[in-house]
Amino acid sequence: MPIAIKDSKIDITSEKLTEELAKEFTNYLKGGEFIFLYGEMGVGKTTFVKYFINEYQKINNIAKTEITSPTFSLLNEYQIKDLRIKHYDLFRINRKEDVNNLDIFEKDNKLITLVEWPQLIADTQGIKFIALTFNFLNDLNDRSVDIKV
Repeated sequence: MPIAIKDSKIDITSEKLTEELAKEFTNYLKGGEFIFLYGEMGVGKTTFVKYFINEYQKINNIAKTEITSPTFSLLNEYQIKDLRIKHYDLFRINRKEDVNNLDIFEKDNKLITLVEWPQLIADTQGIKFIALTFNFLNDLNDRSVDIKV
């Protein structure tokens, strides 16, 4: 599946398309990136993250693990050889000030940070991130993701 990463809209109506996008997306990241995942509940953000992390595990000949949403723990962390992936879910954060205690913007070239519900982050000035905006279309029958670099 060809993918245009910069400023593109991609159909992810089926779970298979979401899996293909996540797999292809791993080819563009080297470490040190921040990925913000926007979209309504149930639109496919965590499903994308699951396939994204599982692809890194597959590439590194590591058994795939269950990938769950960190809605209650706020953070799930995965070590894949020398790469760490942090997966935040800020849905339960009530105050933007509480985000400051999470150390989301740790700078490390061997770390990829994925953040669901990033609109709760008060200040992203000076932070370079890739925004993935997941959308429902056609009365919730179809889905797409917009990618902005």
